Amino acid sequence: MHQQFDVAIIGGGIVGAATYYKIQKRNPELKIVLFEKETDLAAHQTGHNSGVIHSGLYYKPGSLKALNCVKGRKELVAFCQEHKVAHDVCGKVVVATDEKELPFMEKIFKTGQENGIEGIEKIDADSVKEIEPFVES
Repeated sequence: MHQQFDVAIIGGGIVGAATYYKIQKRNPELKIVLFEKETDLAAHQTGHNSGVIHSGLYYKPGSLKALNCVKGRKELVAFCQEHKVAHDVCGKVVVATDEKELPFMEKIFKTGQENGIEGIEKIDADSVKEIEPFVES
């Protein structure tokens, strides 16, 4: 049987799958095929990542990397909600372990604010212990 497609995508990792999804959403009339050498999608690097979505805390305010982190996080959470994909928006706690690190913490906080990260806040050592009892801050 001979089939014709408008678009062929090679690789069923996150880049291939996301490319397929975006093309299909924007051009539903196109016939798209995705080729993957393994029996399962995301069998390699994509399926073995830490599962963390970077917030943009450490990237230069206004940089493409920071903008993509913030936008990508929003899009990913919306995608998971729309498609009923289990996910956990758990946040992140960054701690200073001594007084010398406090200026760096202030810089991270300011960068996060400038990058428009939702829910960023400063908390004290007691509040950290409520979230993570075994952390030393």
